[in-house]
Amino acid sequence: MDVLPLLMLVAGSTAVAGAARRTPVSAPLLLVAAGLALSYVPGMPDYTLDPHIVLPLLLPPLLHTAALDSSYLDLRANLRPVALLSFGYVLFATLAVGWFAYLVVPELPLTAALVLGAVVAPPDAVAATAIARRAGLPGRITTVLQGESLVNDATAITAYKVALAAAVGEGATWGGAAREFALAAVGGVGVGLVLMIPLHWLRIRLRDPLLQNTLSLLIPFAAYAAAEEVGASGVLAVVVVGLYLGHRSWQVDFATRLQEEAVWRMVAFVLEAAVFALIGLQLPVVARGMGPYGAGSVAWYALAVFLAVVVARFVWVYPATCLPRLLSARIREREPDTDWRAPLIVGWAGMRGVVSLAIAFSIPVYSHGHHFPARDLVLFLTFSTVIATLVVQGLSLPWLIRLLGLPGRDVRAATLAEAQAQSEASRAAERRLDELLADPRNALPQALADRLRTVLERRRNAVWERLGAVNAETGESADDTYRRLSREMIEAERQVFVELRDSRRIDDEMMRVLLRRLDLEEAAAYREEAV
Repeated sequence: MDVLPLLMLVAGSTAVAGAARRTPVSAPLLLVAAGLALSYVPGMPDYTLDPHIVLPLLLPPLLHTAALDSSYLDLRANLRPVALLSFGYVLFATLAVGWFAYLVVPELPLTAALVLGAVVAPPDAVAATAIARRAGLPGRITTVLQGESLVNDATAITAYKVALAAAVGEGATWGGAAREFALAAVGGVGVGLVLMIPLHWLRIRLRDPLLQNTLSLLIPFAAYAAAEEVGASGVLAVVVVGLYLGHRSWQVDFATRLQEEAVWRMVAFVLEAAVFALIGLQLPVVARGMGPYGAGSVAWYALAVFLAVVVARFVWVYPATCLPRLLSARIREREPDTDWRAPLIVGWAGMRGVVSLAIAFSIPVYSHGHHFPARDLVLFLTFSTVIATLVVQGLSLPWLIRLLGLPGRDVRAATLAEAQAQSEASRAAERRLDELLADPRNALPQALADRLRTVLERRRNAVWERLGAVNAETGESADDTYRRLSREMIEAERQVFVELRDSRRIDDEMMRVLLRRLDLEEAAAYREEAV
């Protein structure tokens, strides 16, 4: 692909995704529609991806971002449901959807149908977890959905590779498939365990935030390549390394954490936008390659596969939730709040997304001299399934959550826990400050020492103030008002620095230093807004 079409794709997709954030329309749906409309514009470049570079290019950064944001402790506490979904369900969906597609679509080989089953098997829980957080779902459901999306990709890709080998005539047996899956799973985890400690050691010893973040950008690609080189799962290697680095991120300096979060959010935003735009851009090309399949038949196949995907998830989720509780009194005691509503939400939150698209784009036209049968049909059914799940399930999931009335996250209890944690930390900081000021080498004027104590007290009281009364005029808590006024004061200072630069009383370099100081103060004063 030439540079100009690539720049057009990135710029156009990010612009559409940015515009979607200001509308009630889902960004993926708007991107698909925009890509489809542009595909009919005369002179539009042909966006054809090299299937051999799609997975190594797209999956490592997306998975690394998700792993960094995940909680290792929460995943460990919910290991059973996460494993049942990310391993058991994906294999079940691969076989069930693949077999159903083989029965419904005439002249579609079973091996190609299983490739389709593997491609659409892994749900992408990014959208589901975002909706769950906004709707205030219990944290356990959110954790299970997020944990599933981290690990299920490895299962799906391994199943895809086995089915692909059989589809292009390379031969595959059940025993060989089991051995390959075991090697991929164990090897991927092993490679991740081997790499995670030395990579973290290197991260905390690089003192320059630019070098640390450059390393951060290279880590997922290095972990993926190392695992794939030995025939293991690159996806699992990336997830293991990302979980460990995220769990230990507190050991990295603050400047690196601030930059890293911004960099990875930008990378994920651009990649996801580009992938969904590519669906729309390639749909007409794929549709033209349907061959003997008519428009009516293809529409029926798309609907049938979508229904099979939805039904297969519920067929798995309810037994996987209920049977362990029936068989184990310990599980019933540990999870007393689980009822029929939780598996209903988990079952309906099975939207497909970027991972399915990345795997579909990686299906080769030829492999070892063999032509992949019905490639365009498999691509079209993948695209239609992703779009249908985003439209039907994605748009209705918030409504379903409200209808079921699940006990939401207790915001007051969470704020109280945050305040208590901050109080304990502030007391420890105050004791440490007293020890330091008692040392003559740390002597400070009383005004500066009092300022340190004032900042500490402000940080301790800020969370408690959110639990207090609100302003009758504005509806703000005292903490909210403090933050707003602080921001207005900082903005006033910022304007003065710009005016001084424009009047040549300070130069640009000095202005940037002063503005960065204000930026850090503003970042410290404000909690990140929910996205």
